Amino acid sequence: MKKPVDIYTQMNHIHKMLKKGILVTAQQGGQVNPMTISWGNIGIEWNRLIFTTYIRTGRYTHKLIEETGEFTVNIPMTENVGKILGFCGSKSGRDVDKIKELGLTLEEGRQVKVPGIKELPLTLECKVIYQQLQDPDAMPAQFREEFYPQNVASDYHSANQDYHTMFFGEIVDCFLIE
Repeated sequence: MKKPVDIYTQMNHIHKMLKKGILVTAQQGGQVNPMTISWGNIGIEWNRLIFTTYIRTGRYTHKLIEETGEFTVNIPMTENVGKILGFCGSKSGRDVDKIKELGLTLEEGRQVKVPGIKELPLTLECKVIYQQLQDPDAMPAQFREEFYPQNVASDYHSANQDYHTMFFGEIVDCFLIE
């Protein structure tokens, strides 16, 4: 069951959990791929409520979002999801079926084709309305060196040479999976 939620009443919780880790989930065909993130923003742009996620160009999730233009944001209501976040943040969906490996429960989307995840029940459904690759020349050298070391391969799960694409997802639905 999906209970509609007023996103504005959940903003503090979303920001708190984002700092600790949440999931961005993408899907193409039958392949569902959740990825752990701790970088993101919620705001208003073009008079629309937006969730902006930052995904490195070499990630499988990046490919799926680019191809489909949709994603869900899956936010835990408690802090007992460390195993899920750790696994989804260190394994690639190219190699592993994270849903199967973790035994996660998928809930069909209401406005997008990407499902929510019951174990992280606060769900934002998003449709990409804009995307842009970060401009390395526009960021401080300190950040380029710390987060984008050019001597670290793209398949390393943490800081590596791939820059992020900013995906601006209009939040088209918000609900709690019960």
